[in-house]
Amino acid sequence: MIEERLSEARKIRKLSQKQIAEVLGIPQQQYSRYENGKFEIPVRYVVVLCKFYGISADWLLGLKEEMQ
Repeated sequence: MIEERLSEARKIRKLSQKQIAEVLGIPQQQYSRYENGKFEIPVRYVVVLCKFYGISADWLLGLKEEMQ
């Protein structure tokens, strides 16, 4: 679930994986692995992305249907 939501939040804002990786201070390949579900995204990055996007962690984690 989180993989799809990571991708959805990024695409809604028309951002590239590279741009989000830069926000997180990590290589684009590493971020791609989070979106593809190959690696579990660390909580610290979830917090950063929720603040960056202005979205609810509950939504990102699939606990809530509304993004806000």
